[in-house]
Amino acid sequence: MEEKNNPLSPHLQIYRWQISSLLSITHRIVGVINIIAITIICFWSLSLLFGAENYLIINNFFQSFFGKFAAVGLCWTFSFHILNELRHLVWDLGYGFDLKISKITGVLALVGSFALTVLFYLIGKNIF
Repeated sequence: MEEKNNPLSPHLQIYRWQISSLLSITHRIVGVINIIAITIICFWSLSLLFGAENYLIINNFFQSFFGKFAAVGLCWTFSFHILNELRHLVWDLGYGFDLKISKITGVLALVGSFALTVLFYLIGKNIF
């Protein structure tokens, strides 16, 4: 078999990361995490059918540090996904395609998701 010297196609190691590519990949990963989380929450709710002790075993997980970290993390994933979906909805309406506006809305979605997570955490702690 003879060796061919075909040029390589451009790939992720060649391109410089931009906010739009970062948000696109993050949006897809967060979507998968959210589907898995919703499935687990549904099974957790269904565990009530098998008795309160089964529900309490899973509930004790959320009293641990890792459980609280997971809850805050899921709050961020849902917040980010919602804000980024609103950004995509505006795009579907035909607005926001300008490069500058796209970058601004991307940063707003990212920063806004962290702000919403902190807000939900403070509301959960009864600080607000």
